[in-house]
Amino acid sequence: MLLLHINDESSNLKSVIVGIANSNGPQPSPEDCYDPKSLRHVLAGTYPIEKDMIAELAEFVAVLEEYQVKVYRPEVIENYNQIFSRDIGFVIDDTFVKSNILPDRAGELNAINYLISQIHPSKVIELPQECHVEGGDVVVYNDYLFIGTYYGSDYSEYITARTNKAAIKALSKLFPSKTVKPLELKKSNTDPKSNALHLDCCFQPLGQGKAIMHPGGFLHQEDVEWIRAFFGRDNIFEIDAFEMTQMHSNIFSISNEVVVIEKRFVRLNAWLVDNGFTTEAINFSEISKQGGLLRCATLPLERA
Repeated sequence: MLLLHINDESSNLKSVIVGIANSNGPQPSPEDCYDPKSLRHVLAGTYPIEKDMIAELAEFVAVLEEYQVKVYRPEVIENYNQIFSRDIGFVIDDTFVKSNILPDRAGELNAINYLISQIHPSKVIELPQECHVEGGDVVVYNDYLFIGTYYGSDYSEYITARTNKAAIKALSKLFPSKTVKPLELKKSNTDPKSNALHLDCCFQPLGQGKAIMHPGGFLHQEDVEWIRAFFGRDNIFEIDAFEMTQMHSNIFSISNEVVVIEKRFVRLNAWLVDNGFTTEAINFSEISKQGGLLRCATLPLERA
């Protein structure tokens, strides 16, 4: 059976699913884009090409394997975007939760069925259809579940609103030992600086009690102040709107001391080093044009 254990974002990583870019499919039309950053690159003629994204993922996998992490990959679906494996499911403690993702992306979950079939059926949860949730909105932090969401009556108008109130209620019931902290995010279908696609696009805990946050990604100032009080202001690296669009909060922890980071993030890298982290800097700039970065491309299965 496949071992599952996720209780935080930064304990020693043992196994993970990393997305693939092989047979990624044609460039989407503007009306088919799922997020404003992809839309901007489509309109600008700078949308990433497959071979560059394959190379970036290979560099990422090589770093993980250097740290003895077991890396799984989805099965290839022809002409289908399968880069952001974080969205399709997530592990809480020893349980795998299938995401209810955008209908056009449902095939991505089928591509990891060979792994899901190795999990005891009692540890695989399929939420009711009315529960919209994606893994990028779910952050496990010991006894807490931080969950990005949007409660507005105009929820259905935002292609960028991915996790709803029904999912919050369902996860609260399924994991009663966890304190669920919903965090409402700002949404925009067209402006990357005004849109936090997922919670991990504007917030992520790291090891050693540290965190990264973009205050402007949250709809309510009281949530920003709650996070500042919870972690302590001195332990938070705050990023601006531009840095959010470049995915500065979407780095990835291999352990409490080691993080993988995009090599362009000079200011963040300096802060991490000053705070005792080892950073593995790689190129992920082409993949970031689709509105996701390193955390988005991973689905951790086991941390020790």
